[in-house]
Amino acid sequence: MIHRIIVSAAEDVVSQLLAEAGHRRPDGLRLLPQHPSNPGHGDYSLNTAMLLASLLKRNPLSIAREIKDRLLTRPVIQNLFRKLEAAPPGFINFYVDWEKWAAAPLPADSTSADRRRKVVIEHTSINPNKSAHIGHLRNSCIGDTLARMLKKAGFRVEIHNYIDDLGNQLADTVVGLLHTPSQDRHRRFGDFCWDTYSGINKAYQDDPELQEKRARVLHAMEEGGSSLAWIGSLTAERIVREHLEEMKTFSIGYDVLVWESSIVREGLWSEAFKRLQATPSFVQETEGKLAGCWVLKSSGEPMEETAAEFQSDKVLVRSNGILTYTAKDIAYHLWKFGLLGKDFVYIPFTGGIWSTGAHGMKKRFGHADIVINVIDHRQEYPQAMVKQALLALGFEEQAHQLRHVSYGVVSLSRNTASRLGVDTSDRRTSYPMSGRQGIGVKAADLLDRMEAIVASKRSRRTGLSSRTIAAAAVRYYLLRFHLQTEVIFDFEQATEISGNTGIYLMYAYARACSVLAKDGEEVRSPGSFRSDRLEPQEVLLMRQLAYWPEAWDTALQELAPNQICAYAHELASLFNHFYATCPIHKADAPEKTFRLWLTGRFRETLGEALSLLGLPAPGSM
Repeated sequence: MIHRIIVSAAEDVVSQLLAEAGHRRPDGLRLLPQHPSNPGHGDYSLNTAMLLASLLKRNPLSIAREIKDRLLTRPVIQNLFRKLEAAPPGFINFYVDWEKWAAAPLPADSTSADRRRKVVIEHTSINPNKSAHIGHLRNSCIGDTLARMLKKAGFRVEIHNYIDDLGNQLADTVVGLLHTPSQDRHRRFGDFCWDTYSGINKAYQDDPELQEKRARVLHAMEEGGSSLAWIGSLTAERIVREHLEEMKTFSIGYDVLVWESSIVREGLWSEAFKRLQATPSFVQETEGKLAGCWVLKSSGEPMEETAAEFQSDKVLVRSNGILTYTAKDIAYHLWKFGLLGKDFVYIPFTGGIWSTGAHGMKKRFGHADIVINVIDHRQEYPQAMVKQALLALGFEEQAHQLRHVSYGVVSLSRNTASRLGVDTSDRRTSYPMSGRQGIGVKAADLLDRMEAIVASKRSRRTGLSSRTIAAAAVRYYLLRFHLQTEVIFDFEQATEISGNTGIYLMYAYARACSVLAKDGEEVRSPGSFRSDRLEPQEVLLMRQLAYWPEAWDTALQELAPNQICAYAHELASLFNHFYATCPIHKADAPEKTFRLWLTGRFRETLGEALSLLGLPAPGSM
């Protein structure tokens, strides 16, 4: 990895300089090679000299020249770069020797992770009370891509989908099924429940007694065994099966389903409750509005609250004995880390996925070294309370290894909201989806719409099906945004097939396959070429290819799939420019050999990126 070579050599040189000047290394000094936007300024650049200028009390350009001269004495630098230069006001620019880079062996997969370390990643975790919408799908696409990235890095990865089958949302749907009429036809049960859920929430306003029925359903589901509990269980299971089929369409899979009812039934919460009671942080309030509630007391500085209902002391058990979601989540995380001494039993569910069950066999799930939860930013406070519980119980290492991958929610553009019947007279730029009001875009509806657009614009029907292409396009659309960005979903934008889209990437890959298929043989060597005779488009494409190991590594360290999207789009764009300006099969023999090799390197690199993103790598479109 080129940037690691630069950093390693520069670290040694900087340490020498500081030691000779009698200085300790400043805290926070980081050597971060950058990619100059102007190729004339090199392929990599360091601003280290400017960071050291005030400490060494020297002109930064003078420091840059000294660092450059010392770097040039190192064989590892000599073997990779044709030139280094010091540039005002204090940059060190590195120029790759592309002949040496092309002749070097392909970089091996990054497997720096300790293969014994196990990561449990939880994603999707949709309430099993209605069909999935595009906000849920964003969660699943992010989580599945992170799992792919972690597997490539060498971790043992286990994927969980948590099913909240004891929550208010499922109880609402059950009340709606039992007490509200519906004559409409629906394609799927989940779509029927989508309307039922919004219908019952409207009915609550006219008939407050229905809310008392919800309380009875909640108690019945938690106790289990009654007809109400069975209705809730059967409703949840049917919808979960529909969710799994839907996610499979987007190449998203799981290892195990953990049902919230199992946490209660198997005594995980009872064990967690017993342990929390032994700490001073967990108390039952005796007065005030929380009288009778068991609460987890916060320690240290008060947290910045993310929603009005969150309190600095989090209620885990309400005064009526009903557990909050966070209580069961704490027990679940103690189990994830293998800290409870209790376990579930498992049954096969569907498609190789296991599920916790009332009866079944033992399997070794959980026992994680690292836990990653993909949950939107609104759940920051509950996630923090899970970490607080781990700390209260003395599990500091596990608390440190609990990661919350937060992301912005999906809302609707003004045009899309208006199509769905939302009042947009206030002319805001975005409108939130609301399951209670039945406002949102179902993932299946978006896929159907995208499939129709893809089919209408295809001139040929070979290769991938229109539905597969559509699913990949939707997946890429939801991945390419920065995690913290609120995705303002717009039908027109989401169904584009040119520009920064998954379809654009797949077409570029298929084009490379077509180029190589015409030659009939794999070109393993770039042949003989001179860097100074390369076309600008060839150099830019090689530069981007060289950046892949560090781009992928940075995305992994930051758990940021969108960075792979950005890299892949730039790579595909550069390849298409190269293809348009540099003839391949009509070129002279040395040039043809080199360009075929470069096309092969492009195909291999983009193929890796597509695989991580969960998109197909088609030989033709």
